[in-house]
Formats: sequence, C-alpha cells, structure tokens
Amino acid sequence: MSGDAGTGESGSILLSGRDIRALAEGAGLSPSKQRGQNFVVDPNTVRVIVERAGVHAGEAVLEVGPGLGSLTLGLLEAGADVAAIELDRGLADLLPRTLAGRGVDEDRFRLVHADALAVTELPALPDAGQPTALVANLPYNVATPILLTVLERFPGIERCLVMVQSEVVDRLAAEPGSRVYGAPSAKAAWYGEREHAGRISRRVFWPVPNVDSALVLLTRRAEPLGTEDERALTFRVIDAAFAQRRKMLRAALAGWAGSSARAGEIIASAGIDPTRRGETLAIEDFLAVARAGAEGSDGADAGGGDGGG
Repeated sequence: MSGDAGTGESGSILLSGRDIRALAEGAGLSPSKQRGQNFVVDPNTVRVIVERAGVHAGEAVLEVGPGLGSLTLGLLEAGADVAAIELDRGLADLLPRTLAGRGVDEDRFRLVHADALAVTELPALPDAGQPTALVANLPYNVATPILLTVLERFPGIERCLVMVQSEVVDRLAAEPGSRVYGAPSAKAAWYGEREHAGRISRRVFWPVPNVDSALVLLTRRAEPLGTEDERALTFRVIDAAFAQRRKMLRAALAGWAGSSARAGEIIASAGIDPTRRGETLAIEDFLAVARAGAEGSDGADAGGGDGGG
C-alpha cells in the first residue's frame, strides 16, 4: 500500500484506526517506545481536542510530534494551517504524502524535521502567518520541557492545549499548597492560567499506553509578569526551593543566596516569612524573592538551568 489515502466517510479527511495502521504498515513504521510514541486512532477524540483548543479557520497552529497525522488532519479540517515539528525521520517523510493524499493544499502545512527542544525559529504559514497556538499530543517523556520551552522561546504562542500523562496535567495545573504543586506548576504559572481540560481514554491510542492521559489548557498572560532576566532568575529560585521542598525557604535557598542567613534576609525583604516552604509560594512570591535578591546583591545565582524541573 502507498502512503497516500483518500478522504474517509462523509467527506472527512480524518484518519480512522484502520487508516493509521495501514499507513504505518505500508511505510514499515511502528510506534517507538523510546520516543514515547502513542498515536491517537479515534477521530472523535481528535475532534474533541481541536474543539477544546478553540482552533478557528485561518489560524496558524504549532503541532509538536504530529506522528502519523491524526491530529494534524483534525486541525486542518477545522480550517487552521499547521506548522509541525517532528523528530522521527520516517514519520517526517511520510506525513506530507499522507496530507497530500487527503487533498490538503501544500501551502497550509509546514514541517520541521528536528528536536523540538532545539528549534529556535518557527516557520510561517503562507496565508496564516506565525503560529498563535500550540496543539499537540506530546511525547510523555519530554512533555513538560517541550511545553515550557515553546512558551519561553515563542511569545507569539497565545495558548496551548496539550495532551500528556494525566499526572503531568495535575502537576501543571496545581496551585500552591497542593500535594503535587512543584517546579513545573510554578514555572507554567509564570506564563499564564492553566486548567485541566479533560481526561482521555487509553483505548483511543495505538499502542494502548499503561498510563492515563489528559488535556491541559494554558492561556498566556496579556502582559508578562516580568522581564526575561527576571524570569530566568525566578526560575532559578524555583529550582532551588523545590530541590529541597521539605526545608524552610531560608535553608532551601541558602545555596542560591550564599548562606542561610542571607537567604532569610532576602526572603524577609520580599515580604515573605523565611520559615515557609516553597510549596506554599505562588509565582508572584517567587518573583518577589528573585527581585529582592537582585536588588540586594546584583543577582543571586543558584546555577543550573530553567528547564522542566
């Protein structure tokens, strides 16, 4: 069988489970466990994702990990144009042929064959321009770093609707004081409002994963909380606080500030009780500590990066 397939029932261009398996078999491809590949094989689930993402006609959407094209076609059917990033060479080669076989105009799609964590520039769509939304079924093993990296590098992305492991959604959407509130929660909160957008059945995937999946919706703030330098410093404070989350802030931030005593002074000058723990602080509190540290010592530094945490 060739990689091309026509439209399905009722004129829809979406792929059925049978279509997906046939495409993979014809191309000699199979889902990679190492890369966390689980393909959505249910058209109704694809429609739910697209609807909850608020995708509209004429919009440019970024998709990371399009795989065999299930969600890609759902976005295109809704009238959006798609810029996709795919790491797997076999899938990257097959996808344009699949879309062409479903009658998709080549101007409505752009593909970047790369690691999403290494991409620093997004392709513009000829008609829709630069992507304003991220809609994706993210590989579970790198979901949080990809989401935070996209938000950091591409301020034009105004909202994200991503499907990830259910526990990851719970962490990303968690508020201070929650048992699962952590560095990813606080870092995601820097960028905007997060909400749990629904659970997804395991049965809609091929292969069936051994974890539950869910959707998280993040809507970017109209104005950033602070500058890029302040974000980087705030993320270092977050990393330090949650590296020793059971300790009081003055102890957890000792390495970042230079000493426990200095940490206590910085935290207090930010208007926060140094005996609190990081898991009780909102993103605005972490920013206040970062600013206080910068004012007091030209920028305390805990080292490390500002990745997924």
